[in-house]
Amino acid sequence: MRVLPFPCIRPVPEHAAEVAALPYDVFDRAEAAAYVADRPLSFLNIDRPETQFGPDQDMYAPEVYERGAELLRARIDDGTYVADGNRAYYIYELTWEGRTQTGVAAVCSVDEYEDGIIKRHELTREDKERDRIEHMRALGCQTGPIFTTYRDQPVLDVIVEAAKTATPLYDFTDDEGVRQRVWEVARPDAVEAIHAMFEQVPCAYIADGHHRTASAVKVAQAMRAEARAAGTLTGIEPFNYYLSVLFPASQLTILPYNRVVSDRAGMDVGGLLERLVAAGFTVEEADAPVEPERAGVIGMFTDGRWWRLGLGGALAAKVAGADPVAALDVSVLQEHVLAPVLGIGDVRSDPRISFVGGVRGVDELERRAGAEGVAFSMFATSIDQLLDVADAGLLMPPKSTWFEPKLRSGLFIHRIARP
Repeated sequence: MRVLPFPCIRPVPEHAAEVAALPYDVFDRAEAAAYVADRPLSFLNIDRPETQFGPDQDMYAPEVYERGAELLRARIDDGTYVADGNRAYYIYELTWEGRTQTGVAAVCSVDEYEDGIIKRHELTREDKERDRIEHMRALGCQTGPIFTTYRDQPVLDVIVEAAKTATPLYDFTDDEGVRQRVWEVARPDAVEAIHAMFEQVPCAYIADGHHRTASAVKVAQAMRAEARAAGTLTGIEPFNYYLSVLFPASQLTILPYNRVVSDRAGMDVGGLLERLVAAGFTVEEADAPVEPERAGVIGMFTDGRWWRLGLGGALAAKVAGADPVAALDVSVLQEHVLAPVLGIGDVRSDPRISFVGGVRGVDELERRAGAEGVAFSMFATSIDQLLDVADAGLLMPPKSTWFEPKLRSGLFIHRIARP
C-alpha cells in the first residue's frame, strides 16, 4: 500500500487540548452550537461552521463554508496552528478505559480506494457527501482523518512502539476521559522504515469515515479534471491522497449500535410477541435490562418490560448458513423483525427508527422507547466480521458498527490546494 508521510497543519502543543474535537457528525446542530459556545479554539468551530451563524441560517450555504475557511486562516495567522513543512508520519495513541490503540497518521492513495485495495463496508448518502465536499473545497484541506484498519503486521508494530519511546508532541486527556498522545516521526530512516512496512500491507479497511472518504475521492476526481484541462496534472498532487489514521485490527473495539422504533406498528405487546415467535425467535421475559453477551441474542424493551430474543432452531440454522452480511445480528433484526413485523423497510430514511451507539446505555434505550416504542439492544459486530464482509465485497446494513474512542479532528490537517 501507498501510505505516505505528509506536511501537516497542526496545533501548537500548548493549544492541542483546546483544539481537539470529536468528529463533526457525532453532534446534531443544537449540540454543536452549544459545544462551541465557550470553546473558541475547538476545531468544531471550523468543522461545523454553521455554529458561527444563527439557528435559521442555511447550514449548507456558500458563506457558511467560507466562514470555516476564514476561521482556519485566522487560527494559522494567530499561531494556534503551525504549518509544518516536514513530510512526517504521526503516531497517534488513544487510551480509554484501560485499553490503548496506536495508529499512524498518514495519507492514503485515492487510486487504491478506487481500485478496492482500501475496502469499504457501508453505503454512503449523497447529501452527506456533498457537505464534506463543499467543506474541503472551501478550506482547501482535509480535516477529519479516516479511521482505517489493517490486519496486524508485527514488524510494523515494533517500529511504531519504538517511535513512542521519544517525548510526545502532544499528551493530554480530553473531556471524554481519553488520553491522547502524538509523536512526530520525521527522521528519514524512521520515515523510510514505516513507508517500507506499509508497502508490505496488502490492503486496508475503512472502519469509520465512509462519507469523508467518498467526499475526498470526489474532490480529487474534480481537481484532477481541472488540472487535466489546464495541462498541469502530474499525478502526485496532494489531492491524490487523503488523510487517514491506520490501526492494527486487533487493537480496535466495536461497541453495540442499538435501535429504537417509535411505535409497535399498531400492535399491543401480546400481538408483537406472537409475531416474533412466528418469525422464528424464542421469547423470554427478563427481570433486568438485557445487554447481550453473545451473538444471536437480542434484547427488547417495550411497555416498560425487557425481553430476551433468541434464534429458534430453524432461524438459527438459516443464519448459520448465511453469507457474512446476513449472519450479522443487525441483519437478522432487520430482515426478520424491523421490516416484516414493524414495517421499517429502509433504516436509512424511515423517521420511525433511531440509533443509539457507543457508551449510551440501556437507560437511554428505555427513555427513547417511552410507553409506545420498541428498543432493541444488540451484541456488537466484531472486527473480524467487518473484515470478512469487506473481503467478500459486501456491504453491512447502516449503523452496524460504533468504534470507541473516536479519533479527534483538528490535530492533523492535510492541505490539498493552495490557500
